[in-house]
Amino acid sequence: MTSFNPKTPTRDQILAASSAWVAILLNVLPGLGTGYLYQRRWRAYWVTATANGAWILSGALFSQGDGASMDPNMQFIGLLGLTTLGLITAFEARLAVKKVRQAGSQE
Repeated sequence: MTSFNPKTPTRDQILAASSAWVAILLNVLPGLGTGYLYQRRWRAYWVTATANGAWILSGALFSQGDGASMDPNMQFIGLLGLTTLGLITAFEARLAVKKVRQAGSQE
């Protein structure tokens, strides 16, 4: 019979136990910072969500309802920006896991 352990894991323990490739995939594929939700990194998620929202809002403001949103160049720029943000967050998520694991192995 196992006993109940009321001690919850720390942020670093959760991050070290997370799979880096899953966090990378979740940050790149949807591109919305969902890898941060997997890693339980709330601040990083909200920063990414805000940046995504700002990028989408700026695209909407620049199109100003004049049909520019259907312009393939504008769509490409929007997609390129969201993809770049996804790649940056994926790289950062991998570095965070690596950093925590290295710090844990040095203790």
